[in-house]
Amino acid sequence: MTERRGDEPPRKRGEPGRGNPPRKAPSSRRPATEGGRPAAQRPRRPADERRSQGSDEPTRPQRRAAGAEPRRTPRREGAAGSGREGSTAATSRRGGAGAARREGSGASREDAQAPRRAAKKTAASRPRKSADGARRVGPDGRPQARKLGPDGRPAKKAAAPRKRPPQNRRPPRKPRPKKPPRLLKLGRPTLRLRATFVVMAFVLSLFAGRLVMLQGVDPDRYAAAAVRENTKPFVLHASRGSILDRNGVPLSVSEDAVAITADPTQTAKIASQLAGVLAPRLSSTDYATLMRKLTGKGRYVVLANQVSPQTWNQITDEIKQRNTAIKDQNKGLPEEQRKPLLAGLYTEADPVRSHPNGTIAANVVGVVGAEGKGLAGLEYGLNDKLSGQDGKAMYEVDAKGNKIPNADHTVEEPKPGLTAQLTLDADLQWFAERRIEQAVKQWKASSGTVVVMDTKTGEIPVMANYPSFDPNKPVKTSALKNRALEQVYEPGSVQKVVTMAALADAGLISLDTKLKVPGSYTVQRRTIRDHFDHGVLNLTMAGVIAKSSNVGTIMAAQQMPITDFVHYLKKFGFGEPTGINFPGESRGLMPPGDEWSELTRSNVAFGQGLSANAVQMAAAVNAVANGGVYMPPKLVKNWIDADGNVTPNKVAEPRRVVSESAAKQVSTMMEAVTADNGTAPQAAIAGYRVAGKTGTAQQVDSACGCYRKWATSFAGFAPADNPRFVTYVVLQDPTNGRGGGFQGGPVFRDVMSYALQKYAVPPTGAKQPNVPITW
Repeated sequence: MTERRGDEPPRKRGEPGRGNPPRKAPSSRRPATEGGRPAAQRPRRPADERRSQGSDEPTRPQRRAAGAEPRRTPRREGAAGSGREGSTAATSRRGGAGAARREGSGASREDAQAPRRAAKKTAASRPRKSADGARRVGPDGRPQARKLGPDGRPAKKAAAPRKRPPQNRRPPRKPRPKKPPRLLKLGRPTLRLRATFVVMAFVLSLFAGRLVMLQGVDPDRYAAAAVRENTKPFVLHASRGSILDRNGVPLSVSEDAVAITADPTQTAKIASQLAGVLAPRLSSTDYATLMRKLTGKGRYVVLANQVSPQTWNQITDEIKQRNTAIKDQNKGLPEEQRKPLLAGLYTEADPVRSHPNGTIAANVVGVVGAEGKGLAGLEYGLNDKLSGQDGKAMYEVDAKGNKIPNADHTVEEPKPGLTAQLTLDADLQWFAERRIEQAVKQWKASSGTVVVMDTKTGEIPVMANYPSFDPNKPVKTSALKNRALEQVYEPGSVQKVVTMAALADAGLISLDTKLKVPGSYTVQRRTIRDHFDHGVLNLTMAGVIAKSSNVGTIMAAQQMPITDFVHYLKKFGFGEPTGINFPGESRGLMPPGDEWSELTRSNVAFGQGLSANAVQMAAAVNAVANGGVYMPPKLVKNWIDADGNVTPNKVAEPRRVVSESAAKQVSTMMEAVTADNGTAPQAAIAGYRVAGKTGTAQQVDSACGCYRKWATSFAGFAPADNPRFVTYVVLQDPTNGRGGGFQGGPVFRDVMSYALQKYAVPPTGAKQPNVPITW
């Protein structure tokens, strides 16, 4: 609120007067004096600098920071603000208009003691001393008196509010005082010398300790490491053992051969010439393959394996001739124009497996692969013993890997493999293979097998198969099968020999046992018939065997408990491996357990419902021929080492399966089979008593899972009263007729006759007994 004087009329807001001086337009000219000097002499600053600083002169905080003005405690003034409190910044901003207002408002400043007016005063309207130190006077020309405080002293001037710098600007940094430079302190020479000596002594002690370790404590270890780094191992292949027959005839032997190798770093430039020499003589490779290997990377490549010495000699002779011609061409030519000589070919020992007798026992012996390991047959099954143990040699080599002549080397000699001497007879084997081949082709069978066993020893002089193969030529994998041990089938009526032996040993039958045999027999609603139609027959047990009656066999077998019957079959070797340990051998199939149904027992009794291989059947019949003693089959007779020492091959011990009396009775029954009124008179051998049994059995066709194929067989031994050999013949799936007597009987007769003559088995001279087959 504005106070009035006396009769002064009231003034409207904005009119000139004491409280509201008249506003004038701002003048472009500055006041005559500002900050103690004429305005015309002051340099013009930018507007932003004038707004921030307020005047040309440095502010008090700046002067204090620069040390030009000591810090003073401001004195407080009264509300009127009549002391020295002006601000040059406000004056400079308002210019001339501010000075005019100060001159025309003397009356209003006298009322500055009012609280509200004092609060509105700014620092620009406060009085301050002039440049010469005199106190400023008010607008009315009077000097402004200081306001006294309660204690009678002048009141302190109130400090002007400090102007805060703009928020977007950082305050000026205070300059850092410069640090005095550091002075390098001089060390003590004695200390430095001692420290240097300690470090040198420590380093030298490490070297000394290492030298002691290398030359005093463990010198051999590092010497050996150096030798290993400069030596190269070479494998010394052990010679593979041979496979011989019982008389020493070689069936499979190792012959000298070489593997041709090359160093591509030496052959790359002359690859075309070397390939031209090798390709016509190496059947296992071609020109393009040789070129790729001769120009490849590395320093070792195998060009061909198992090259005969004759072929390698031809290669070396041609290389020598070409090198001679190259030398003649190079005479008189500069070094850069000379053609290189043919070189870079080497050889390594690489024996080849040979079969001097070709196809003889090929399925039994098997083959050897390119790496010298067995792939099939005995070559595979006996590989560990035949291959021996490789040795090695350590030679010192140069930087290029070549042997250093007369340098130190160590050699660990290889251990040759053992030679396996088989029980096979090469001559008898050859004859049996030719004879079974004829039968297979005659009867248009899929395959055929002949097995011959020595009755007293269990040795097998014949294990013939057809089809066969020549192991000296490339062969298909399917032809490698040894059907005598790997193929199983239902044996058919030959199984009746085992059934009758078990019944005779149990005392349930004898030669004079009589049976009324009908034309058919029903077991568990299954009707079983004989292979020929007939009414009721009065047959003895010999007649049942002679006529191969299924019905008569079932009637006799029903007298024995099933568990006892199963026990006898296992003693004869059915369902168990033969003990030959041939790779791929099948143990056959027999119904599990010993609690069979009546139908199962009936089928097994005459040879259906179980399966066996040819060797199992031959061994079972051989037990009857040997007086009831089962002889484990034996294929490997002896082992022979490199020094010629012979070690017999051990097999399982013989075992008795039936009594001698039971075996004799069954043997007599079997003689009736080869008689004139038997089922196989074709198997009879003039001058010898022959016992035998025919077999014709249905076989399951894997294509339909049904009985659609057949297997015909014949088993027998001679002389019947003192057996020496058992021969078993089987034809698989003959399509040009079906009968074990007329298909297998002739093969048995021919093979058995050859065996008896070769081993000079004389006839006993005894006549064949006249055994009644009917009653």
